[in-house]
Amino acid sequence: MSLFKKLFGGSDSPKEPQVELYEGFRIIPDPIRESGGYRLAARIEKEVAGEVKTHQMIRADICHSAEEAADAAIFKARSLIDQMGERIF
Repeated sequence: MSLFKKLFGGSDSPKEPQVELYEGFRIIPDPIRESGGYRLAARIEKEVAGEVKTHQMIRADICHSAEEAADAAIFKARSLIDQMGERIF
């Protein structure tokens, strides 16, 4: 680990993504690092007829931190699920 990471609390190991269960769907936030911050992104998954279906959600919104982007992505994914349900796939 470099000196700067030790001083400023950085870590070599990536943080495990938090999985949110909502209305039978799994929401896995996956913020995308951008030059101005983190873009909102998440995978939405659900098992349908024995097969795991996946939808990749990427939004134009940018947040300052990865945690903020993950929280916002979960909120947006919940809204998308409420609007579309299984038609999302």
